[in-house]
Amino acid sequence: MSSFERRKFSINRNTGEPKPGRRFSIGGPSTQEANSKIHRQFRAAHEGHLPHAGLDATRASTGVVWCTERAAEYGFLDAPHEWANLGQGAPEVDDNIEGSFPRPKTLDISENSREYGPTAGIKPLREAVANLYNEHHRKDKPSKYTWENVAIVPGGRAGLIRIAAVLNNAYVGFFIPDYTAYNEMLSLFKNFAAIPIPLSEEEGYHIHPEKIEEEIARGTGVILTSNPRNPTGRVVQNPELAEIQDICRERATLIMDEFYAGYNYTSDCDGATISAAENVVDVDEDDVLIIDGLTKRFRLPGWRVAWILGPKEFIKAIGSCGSYLDGGTNVPFQEAAIPMLEPELVKREMVALQRHFRDKRDYVVKRLRDMGFVIRYVPDSTFYLWLNLEGLPGPISDGLNFFSHCLEEKVIVVPGIFFDLNPARRRDLFDSPCHHMVRFSYGPTMETLKKGCDGIERVVNK
Repeated sequence: MSSFERRKFSINRNTGEPKPGRRFSIGGPSTQEANSKIHRQFRAAHEGHLPHAGLDATRASTGVVWCTERAAEYGFLDAPHEWANLGQGAPEVDDNIEGSFPRPKTLDISENSREYGPTAGIKPLREAVANLYNEHHRKDKPSKYTWENVAIVPGGRAGLIRIAAVLNNAYVGFFIPDYTAYNEMLSLFKNFAAIPIPLSEEEGYHIHPEKIEEEIARGTGVILTSNPRNPTGRVVQNPELAEIQDICRERATLIMDEFYAGYNYTSDCDGATISAAENVVDVDEDDVLIIDGLTKRFRLPGWRVAWILGPKEFIKAIGSCGSYLDGGTNVPFQEAAIPMLEPELVKREMVALQRHFRDKRDYVVKRLRDMGFVIRYVPDSTFYLWLNLEGLPGPISDGLNFFSHCLEEKVIVVPGIFFDLNPARRRDLFDSPCHHMVRFSYGPTMETLKKGCDGIERVVNK
């Protein structure tokens, strides 16, 4: 069957109803989609499902925000404790994980921190980040990171925007599926063109080195990806990761979003983290930018403290553009972060983190399989499950309708279509390869996961 034959229908821009005659559209809507309120809501808010295939920039939001807005219509904001929010991409933040160090409950705010801080971050924290990576990933290598190879940024999104701001004219390759916030980062700036690279569901959305070779050969100068991978819960590790970096060396800039580096279950929860820093030959010559922070593996999303590692010339530009983009990271929280980055403390923390989240992964995988879900690829990293719904009954076999039914049981998941990135609204999303998927987060507490699985079981049993 051709891609044109698979296309479903065309939608009236004003009413959100099907209309005849749209270019490349053959046939009418399925009854299931035409009668679905959640599908009509999605199309009304996202022009990627309307004629001319594009998002309305005035209404653009990440998938998580859109899902929260829909949940609010069902009372989520009035009583969030009654809900199981399995959509938010955040880990549990309490101090109940065995072996984890307690998070600060107060801050000792120095007089210096009342002043504006450097837009690249305070030097002691930059030194602490460089030391952490040197100890964990570059101990036996002659080229080491210094504080000048680190920029501190106010959160991952701010870091991505800063990186985008300093990129030169280039084709920027990104993968489908991937992190929803890349969508706007890849849309805001006109100094580069974003090129989608679809991955194969049959191969677990794995990034093969040959795929990178192919993209660079056709002119792609920048590669952006999360690793470990959001939303699939998979990781590219050595030797394939090293091979990808060898292919990119002196040919392309590699931007590695490593926010889930600590959620690594491939080495029996020994505390080891996955990072491209391990394969960098020269920290100032290899065009590898690594972004991470306290948000995920230190379980402090509210602090908005993150960092970028890379060659000094890149970091100098990234630090400078903070002066007009975001103004820099909160200084008292930067100071409080320094003692957390002591390498041995971090290693022990990662052991506790990995054991705890692996247990939660195993719990939700078993529960979902018992309900009839087919999970071909158990996540080897992150705290996400990328769930295929095709085996479920028709009314809940696509991401949007499944999400809608979950709301009725006070459960939030994220429809997979949000991870089919469409920067600058260049593509028609009617035939999205992510349409039949949802992302399920096992980041919340076990109590919340049990409540969420119970709700999903009620949806399936209906």
